[in-house]
Amino acid sequence: MNSLQAVLLDLDGTLADTAPDMGAALNSVLAEQGLAPLAESEIRPHVSTGALGLLRLGFGAELEAARLEQLRERFLQIYAEHPVRHSCLFPGMQPLLEQLRAHGIPWGVVTNKPDRFTRPVLAGLGVLEQAACVVSGDTLSERKPHPAPVLHACRALGLAPQECLFVGDDRRDIIAGRSAGTVNLVALFGYLGDDGDPHDWAADGYIERPGDILDWLETH
Repeated sequence: MNSLQAVLLDLDGTLADTAPDMGAALNSVLAEQGLAPLAESEIRPHVSTGALGLLRLGFGAELEAARLEQLRERFLQIYAEHPVRHSCLFPGMQPLLEQLRAHGIPWGVVTNKPDRFTRPVLAGLGVLEQAACVVSGDTLSERKPHPAPVLHACRALGLAPQECLFVGDDRRDIIAGRSAGTVNLVALFGYLGDDGDPHDWAADGYIERPGDILDWLETH
C-alpha cells in the first residue's frame, strides 16, 4: 500500500458538530406546523441523514412526497438563515487541522450536504480556505454511498484512492470509501445514526477523537 498522503473528512458529525443548527431548523418547522420540538438528543443521531431524514424523524416516515418536499424547502430556507449560529468544529479538530498543515498533509471535505450550505458552513467555521478540496452533495450527480464523490476528491488532490484516508461517522461514508479504494476510519465521536454497530461496517479503523487521525497516519 502506498503511504497515506491526504485526509478526507465527512462534514456533519465528523469535521463539525452541526446538530444544534440543523436541529433548530427542524424544530422551527415543527413549531410552524403546531408540533412540539424534539430534544437535541433525539435529533443528533439523525443529522447525518440530512434534511429529509430529519423531517421524517419529526413528521413520520409516511409523509407523502409532495408534502415532504414542501417541508424540505421550508427547512432549507430556515437553515440557510443561520447555518453556523451554534455549530462548531468538534473538540480537537482545529489542532488536528493545524498539525496536518504543519506536516504538509492536505485535507478535504466529502459531504452529501448541498454546496450552498457546505461552503457557508466551512467559511463560518473558519476553515474553507484551508480545505484542499470540497465535494458537496450536488457537486456530482451521485452522492455517498456511491464512490464517485470520494473518487472525485482524490482526483482533485492528484492522488490515488489508496493514498487517501477517509473519515466519516455514517455507514454511507464507509461504503463509499471502501468502493472507492480509500483507507477508511469511523469517527466514533460523531452521530453514527441508527445503522447498527459501527464496528460491523468493515472500516479499516475507529477513532475516539480527532487527534487519533494523526496518530493513525503516523502508525500506518
